[in-house]
Amino acid sequence: MSYTLLIRHCHHLLTMAGPDSSRPLAGANLREWRSISDGYVACRHNRIVALGPMAELDETQVTPETEVLEARGRVVMPGLVECHTHLVFGGNRAAEFQRKLQGESYLDILAGGGGILSTVRATRASSEAELLAHALHHLAGFRRYGVTTIEAKSGYGLDVATELRLLRVTQQAATLQPARVVATFLGAHVPGPEFHGRPAEYLNMLAADVLPQLDPRQIPFVDIFCEQGAFSVDESRRYLRRARELGFGLKIHAEQLHDLGGCEMAAALGAVSVDHCDYLTPAGAARIAALSGGARWACYCRWCRCFCAKSSTRRAGSLLRPGCQLPSAPISTPAPVPAKTCGWPCR
Repeated sequence: MSYTLLIRHCHHLLTMAGPDSSRPLAGANLREWRSISDGYVACRHNRIVALGPMAELDETQVTPETEVLEARGRVVMPGLVECHTHLVFGGNRAAEFQRKLQGESYLDILAGGGGILSTVRATRASSEAELLAHALHHLAGFRRYGVTTIEAKSGYGLDVATELRLLRVTQQAATLQPARVVATFLGAHVPGPEFHGRPAEYLNMLAADVLPQLDPRQIPFVDIFCEQGAFSVDESRRYLRRARELGFGLKIHAEQLHDLGGCEMAAALGAVSVDHCDYLTPAGAARIAALSGGARWACYCRWCRCFCAKSSTRRAGSLLRPGCQLPSAPISTPAPVPAKTCGWPCR
C-alpha cells in the first residue's frame, strides 16, 4: 500500500527516540537527540510507517494519491504534551496575585475562602455552555504553542453534580477540536465547602457517590491534593487505594508546600505521576526512582512558584540526578491566569 501522507525535505527531523523505544528519551541520552537533516516522514492513514533521510525514501510508495507536504527550512517533531492542567473552570484569580505579593500565603488565602474555593464558587455559578466555551478557548491556545495532548483535571466543583459536569464538559470539548484530551478526576482537590473541617468524610463521599459513576476507560486517572489544608498522607492513601481497586490509574499533587511524604506514598501505590514536587527531597526522589525503576514521572509545575509569589524554585537537577522522569508543565489553572507555554520533558 502506498503512502497516504509524506512530509519531505525536513530541515531537521527530531524523533525524540531513545535507545529503548519503549521508554522516553532520558538521562544521558537527552544530550544525544537524533536530528535527521533533510529528512522525511511517511504515513499510511493515521500511522507513521517510515522516516529517515531523504536519500532513503522509497519513491515507489509515493503515488499521485499521496498528499505531499514540503518542510524545507522547518523543524518537524512530535507534538508537545501538557501533562498537568485544570482545563474546565469559571472565573480567574488574578486579583489574588497582588495579595500574594503583599505577603499573604497560598494557605492563608485558602483558609479565608479564597484560592481554590473562590474558583469553586465561580465554577458552580457558570453554565455548562460557558464552561465549554472557556475550555475550547484554552485548548485553541494550547494548539498554537504546539501542544497536541492535554491532561485535563476536574477539581473546581467539589460536589457530586458539579464535578460530574466538569468531566462531561471535558469529554465534550475533546470531541470538538483536534487535540487529544485525557481526563483526570480531581474531586479531591480540597474538601468541598459543605465539608469544611471534615476531609475524611468528604473523601468517603467521593469514594461512595462519585467514583462508582466513572468509567476508567473514559476517565482513566484519579488525583488528590496531599497537603496541609487539603488531605493528609493517610487520608490520601486510603482514597487512592480505593480508586486503584476500581481500576483507575493514580496521580497525586504532593510536596507543593511542605515535605509530607505524599509523593513516596503514591509512588508505592503505583501512581503514574507525582506532581508539583517543590519540597520533594533528592533522597525522596532517589527512593521513588529506585522503587519504580525510573518509570515514575515527577511533574514539575514551574509557574506555580511564580503564581504563589515564591522567591525560589527547585533546580531540576535535584530530581533528575536521582533518576526521576521529569516533565515540566506550565500548569494551566485560574491561579491567577492560565499559562500555556509548555516546557521540554527532561530527566
